[in-house]
Amino acid sequence: MQYGQNVLDDLRPQTRDLRRMIPEVYKGFAALHGAAFADGVLDAKTKELIALAIAVNTQCDGCIASHARAAAKHGATLEEAAEAIGVTLLMGGGPASIYAPRAYAAFAEFHEQLHAAE
Repeated sequence: MQYGQNVLDDLRPQTRDLRRMIPEVYKGFAALHGAAFADGVLDAKTKELIALAIAVNTQCDGCIASHARAAAKHGATLEEAAEAIGVTLLMGGGPASIYAPRAYAAFAEFHEQLHAAE
């Protein structure tokens, strides 16, 4: 099973339907997302790696896929993703040991897609 694009593809129709019903809520969420991931003291890559690690501990496959893709797009390496995900094992224990491999597989999938030509 893939934990990257397949998860995002599965969620797309439901998300689109809900977004049509509550567009203002989604606009507010998009604004918060933009503000949270804007470059500041921390760059977007670092923030996406943090979000990926949090996604493991919240056991959210959609969040894992989304932030794995974003971290890869922002230039995170396989090693950086692995280390960020590794911290989740300390903080999340057994449940994180299930979602951590999913997160790494999702990141590796997107990393490969983005860097296959290199």
